[in-house]
Amino acid sequence: MNYRRLGGSGLKVSEISLGSWLTYGGYVEKENAVKAIQTAYGLGVNFFDTANIYEQGAAEIVLGETLRAFPRESYVLATKAFGPMGDGPNDRGLSRKHVMEQCHASLKRLGTDYVDIFYCHRHDPDTPLYETLRALDDLVRQGKVLYVGISEWTAAQMTEAHGIADRYLLDRIVVNQPVYNMFERYIEKEVIPLGERCGIGQVVFSPLAQGVLAGKYNSATDIPADSRAAKVEWVRGQITAEKLEKVERLSAVAGELGITVGQLAIAWILRQPNVASALVGASRPEQVEENVKASGVVLSSEVLERIEQILA
Repeated sequence: MNYRRLGGSGLKVSEISLGSWLTYGGYVEKENAVKAIQTAYGLGVNFFDTANIYEQGAAEIVLGETLRAFPRESYVLATKAFGPMGDGPNDRGLSRKHVMEQCHASLKRLGTDYVDIFYCHRHDPDTPLYETLRALDDLVRQGKVLYVGISEWTAAQMTEAHGIADRYLLDRIVVNQPVYNMFERYIEKEVIPLGERCGIGQVVFSPLAQGVLAGKYNSATDIPADSRAAKVEWVRGQITAEKLEKVERLSAVAGELGITVGQLAIAWILRQPNVASALVGASRPEQVEENVKASGVVLSSEVLERIEQILA
């Protein structure tokens, strides 16, 4: 496993990280979830991601219970706040009240005194940005959060946050968690250049486009019963004939390199120096074992050009 610095911080994270969205505490049986986490740790993954809203806290509980077997200093743990955790008007968003309460609730579910990274899961237009950043800064000063992150913010929103943090000497954002894969590349235009200038690293989710780039789907109608697409309707909508045709051509390139198409897709993401880690989901230990093999794979300029031609 290779490790990279997270943005402008001194924190080093594994190039492959393990997420828990829609899996742990959800449709994945607890036994498989535990084995996947243990397998990842054993293979050198030191970065584990979750959120309060994932199965309304159940994912945090499963992850926290499993990681408790390992020294706390040996792994990087991230969680998030923003989404609704109740029916009340203050049970969502990024107000000081919600951020503080959700951080404390997450720490309790995870069974730890601190999280390494605390993300603003989305941007909150209803809360002054200074209020959110001040609350996060206070959590950092209290030692409950070590680094501040955001997810799916625009370059303009990150620029504003960066300016406020500098003006009021608040802890800076060091990591952004956007979607990024061969079929979803919006961050290349503005987000990555901003990250390079301001020391904000990218930890990208959905690197395999919900399994499409893993080569697990043969057609838009032939969906394996145990797959995420079989259980989540909008994921099925990601599977199109055009994408599958490109995956078939990408598989040929991967075969020439002696790797799987999923490993090719992750290695393609890691060609970006500003990307600190590719966040994968895994319902079985074998999937973890396959994904981590992408760490350290370097694609030549010729291969990258062939990939661009296929994607175009």
